[in-house]
Amino acid sequence: MFVDKVKIRIKAGDGGAGAVSFRREKYVAAGGPDGGDGGKGGDIIFQADTNLSTLVDFKYKKRYFAQNGQNGGTNRCSGKNAPPLVIRVPKGTVVRHAQTGRVMADLSTEEPVTVAQGGKGGWGNSHFATPTRQVPRFSKPGLPGEEYEVELELKLLADVGLVGFPNVGKSTLLSMVSAAKPEIANYHFTTLTPVLGVVSVEEGKSFVMADIPGLIEGASEGVGLGHEFLRHVDRCRLIVHVVDVSGIECRDPIEDFKTINTELERFHAELASRPQIVAANKCDMASPEQVARFREFIEKQGYEFYPISAAIGQGTKELIYAVSRMLDTLPPIKQYEVEYVPLEERERLARNVFDIRVVDGIYVVEADWLMSALGMVNMDDYESLQYFQRVLRSSGIIDKLEEMGIQEGDTVSILNFEFDYIK
Repeated sequence: MFVDKVKIRIKAGDGGAGAVSFRREKYVAAGGPDGGDGGKGGDIIFQADTNLSTLVDFKYKKRYFAQNGQNGGTNRCSGKNAPPLVIRVPKGTVVRHAQTGRVMADLSTEEPVTVAQGGKGGWGNSHFATPTRQVPRFSKPGLPGEEYEVELELKLLADVGLVGFPNVGKSTLLSMVSAAKPEIANYHFTTLTPVLGVVSVEEGKSFVMADIPGLIEGASEGVGLGHEFLRHVDRCRLIVHVVDVSGIECRDPIEDFKTINTELERFHAELASRPQIVAANKCDMASPEQVARFREFIEKQGYEFYPISAAIGQGTKELIYAVSRMLDTLPPIKQYEVEYVPLEERERLARNVFDIRVVDGIYVVEADWLMSALGMVNMDDYESLQYFQRVLRSSGIIDKLEEMGIQEGDTVSILNFEFDYIK
């Protein structure tokens, strides 16, 4: 099964919590707090794998969670960092943020890319010891790992894309010039998935050609198979437009050519301006007048024209050399630029996202990241409560409450923990 677009949820590991611990040993005069720091949560890393050709595995497994960092221990022992979770995808996969469409990674090379950062480990209570606070009974929780719903979209890495109506001979051409063995039959939509083939021009020189399933009128709007696979033309440096010049299916090759180019333009305006070479196939079944008429039209449009008969190999060598010459003048395969958000900004946004609403006179604060912070607060320890208050102040929650008109004595609820507001 060929799958080239899926949505999955990824979550990096949370950082381990810092420990609350005190050193008490016989004959050791200088004891004190010795809680260790928590370990870092595991990152989510994507890596291209040339052995994969489809995203079918992600159709059945939709959730990928990395391990959490280990909590800190006694004697200033830090928790163990969690290993990264490596997700292998086919080469050419683009990772996008599902909600915003932001490009997070383009796996065009085999270089691994970190898409979700694991949370930093929390500080142990040994970090909070000061000359005036010698017995801190609280520690810092680990930060949560980044969590996203992402869309994986496979865009084949091919130098040349074969486009054209169904049954014009694209698969036959690919099978004649490369070692690829696409299914070939005399009916429409024989090719149901894109097929790649490596075309050798001469020793040490080759390029990758992709057979894109047949397009028809309305493909850019989802008609036929074209809508599903037009994305695979997006990276191609050069388009070879294969047209049946014989007219044996009672179609006009000029109208076919116009129709396919219109669909390319509707799908993406840049595709219509992509360099093209026109291959007039089935010339052995066409009259000289038919070939001459189509040649005149194509050359007036400014395109190179090559008459071929893919089934018997006629003209294919000249076409391949022309394709190779043009590729030498074109820029490399398109790569998507990652819309980068600095780590510091991501941490700030994750830390400061909260929602406050008033329900029956109670100010209800909702923020997922507060769960770990509240869980480490010792309600019987004044210094621990002071630390939690500083977290609320630095995150902007108290400022927002005051902006909403909270008064002294009003009730605040944070994750079912209620307290009276005191200025």
